[in-house]
Amino acid sequence: MERERLVGVMQGIVGVEGVIHEREELRTYECDGLMNYRVIPDLVVLPETAGQVRDVVRVCYEEGIPFVARGSGTGLSGGALPVESGVLIVTSRMRRILEVDIPNQRVVVEPGVINMWITEAVSGEGYYYAPDPASQIVCSIGGNVAENSGGVHCLKYGFTTNHVTGAEVVLPDGSLVHLGGGKAPEAPGYDLLGAFVGSEGTLGIATKITVRVCRKPETVKTLLAAFEDTEAAGGAVSGIIGAGIVPAAVEMMDRLTIEAVEVAVHPNYPDAGAILIVELDGPEAEVESQFRQVIEICKQNRATEVRVAGDDAERALFWKGRKAAFAAMGRISNDYYVQDSVVPRTELPAVLKKISELSRRYGLRVANVFHAGDGNLHPLVLYDNNAPGEAERAEELAGEIVFACLEHGGSLTGEHGIGEDKKKYMPKMFTSEDLDVMQLLRCAFDPHQICNPGKIFPTPRLCGERPGPFRMHPVQKAGLAELF
Repeated sequence: MERERLVGVMQGIVGVEGVIHEREELRTYECDGLMNYRVIPDLVVLPETAGQVRDVVRVCYEEGIPFVARGSGTGLSGGALPVESGVLIVTSRMRRILEVDIPNQRVVVEPGVINMWITEAVSGEGYYYAPDPASQIVCSIGGNVAENSGGVHCLKYGFTTNHVTGAEVVLPDGSLVHLGGGKAPEAPGYDLLGAFVGSEGTLGIATKITVRVCRKPETVKTLLAAFEDTEAAGGAVSGIIGAGIVPAAVEMMDRLTIEAVEVAVHPNYPDAGAILIVELDGPEAEVESQFRQVIEICKQNRATEVRVAGDDAERALFWKGRKAAFAAMGRISNDYYVQDSVVPRTELPAVLKKISELSRRYGLRVANVFHAGDGNLHPLVLYDNNAPGEAERAEELAGEIVFACLEHGGSLTGEHGIGEDKKKYMPKMFTSEDLDVMQLLRCAFDPHQICNPGKIFPTPRLCGERPGPFRMHPVQKAGLAELF
């Protein structure tokens, strides 16, 4: 279909104001939160209803036009990166909270609803939504579902997949299906909802999402502990978990990160080589007992200072610095490249040491801020894109960090997803048979590969690049894709 005709067809579905097709306006959507990759979409469509999403996708399917879904665009793996000659379907206008069902602890929302809005909607009833990414004041639930987002409290409360009980989904052929259960806690049959959450927009587009909300804990206590270095702080983390304590959150920041957030948001952190923010919640007696243990463990691991939040305002100040960490890097560096690998907690000291060695070798600073409780690292490689060769060095250094994490028994990603950024590393973690099975699942949903194509798996464009070549999935290789 010619572009002008496609514009007219899409305007007929979502209205003239719901289609963006002028090149300069399209530039707004050329990347997500990872700005290292940029592609200008051919067309941007902003539907307001599930029916409009269905009709837009059906046109794409019938015409063989690739499409990508996008929420708030805060993702950090290039997962919502547009594709050339493709349609970008932006769900930001689908932002209604459709139902608040407190007796069943469930809320039904559209994909464009902002994460924090759910907590705001149920807070008056004594509830909240547990997954809390650092970007929770701007990121959308649709994007959280696509990436299986976590947050600082995922150690105790889990990821998005642990809090989504159902979804209405438009499949790549334009059909509308319901995954998961309704009010019932469990649904029989295959766990297709489990496959969909975290699929990075490759299996369809969620148009309605049912989430579980949690009762606010009776007691919350938060401390900030300062250490001379990350090794000592890591020892405290191991001691806390080893004592059988499961905090709501355990976050670590190194000196470079502390310096950045002090300049940006002034949380009044101590001058330290590393700090831990530890939060406990639950019944008062249990929290008080475990909190005393945590303080003692920090002191045993050479904490130079321990501060206990005296009220909600001080607690919020502790967290303000942590949640502003990524944005704060702009105060000390023109650009940064973030990774999102995971390692076993016991391997944290060795991996952090390796990151320091790589930083010196490449001549680039690396700031470390991460979920220490589950070993989810977020190293930020700082560089200047205006300096010749620095962007390439930064990407290579980031790749070396990924390899180091894998060598220590880790994973490519914890919560940011594979997307465009890390797909070339997939053969380093998975065998060809593993990747073939994943492709079989994807092909069952999308045999024509038009739904967010080119993400997660290595593509022909990367053929010959380290660490592995493109592998066509088996049904495509056999010419049987159309049979699905």
